[in-house]
Amino acid sequence: MNKSMIALIAAAMLTACNNDKADENGEKSVQTTDENQTQTENEQQKQPTQTETQTSPKHEKWSSLPEYDKITEQIGNEDYTFNKETDNDGKRVFLIELNGEKQYKTVFVKNTNRLKIIKINGGGEIYNGIIK
Repeated sequence: MNKSMIALIAAAMLTACNNDKADENGEKSVQTTDENQTQTENEQQKQPTQTETQTSPKHEKWSSLPEYDKITEQIGNEDYTFNKETDNDGKRVFLIELNGEKQYKTVFVKNTNRLKIIKINGGGEIYNGIIK
């Protein structure tokens, strides 16, 4: 969502810069047209938000977590079931299942924002990094 907001603001600024005109005193005034506003609104409606493209209905309660996007980026957005194993002040651990079988374990260390994703059945560690 942040990326789409930044893109929208950048587009608005570019549109405003292109429509600057100097009046008689040399001062600039910004003029926009309904056509430009309609075009921007249409573009905004066509672009799905990041949450819409990545969040499965089963994952709605987890999608607001800081590590969720990185997890789905690394393992895909299949119909996984997130089972919270631990969630305390220091870390959050999930066991992620697909069709009733445990596939991944994630460990998110809260004070350092470090995320580790481990594939359980022989894959080992597939991600170990700090999330911004």
